[in-house]
Amino acid sequence: MKQQDAIALLKADHKKVKELFGQVEDTSERAKAQLQRLGDEICRELTVHTQIEEQIFYPAIKERVERGHKEEKDQVLEAYEEHAAAKKVIEDIQAVDASDESYKPKITTLSELIDHHVKEEEKEMFPSVKELFDEEELVELGQRMAELKTQLQEQPAQA
Repeated sequence: MKQQDAIALLKADHKKVKELFGQVEDTSERAKAQLQRLGDEICRELTVHTQIEEQIFYPAIKERVERGHKEEKDQVLEAYEEHAAAKKVIEDIQAVDASDESYKPKITTLSELIDHHVKEEEKEMFPSVKELFDEEELVELGQRMAELKTQLQEQPAQA
């Protein structure tokens, strides 16, 4: 099996979360258990995703662009800020349960934040990264990210 590179791994995560957000949209406000399960899964997926980006992917880009490459450096700094905003909304979602009338609107807000973040990463950051790293380096980054992702997913969910 061909090793997945860092960008392919991140795009697969983006796709999975987008599908989960779509399921939330299709779920009735009355289907509390379903909403809760989806909300929990979205928060867990995004928490793991942001950690692998912040611990491996973004630092690798920052290290590579230390000298020059202002645009890429700014993209990484903006991505950290977008993560901070998303983490705040995730905390808000986790602070209530699906029976709260604000639950689904909070998930919608998170969906909009993530949609914006994903578009910027995929249209601006990823093409730049493909120029900064060769294929072998991207595969190696992807391996490190996949290993961390597995470790994080094996940890018990935080309440």
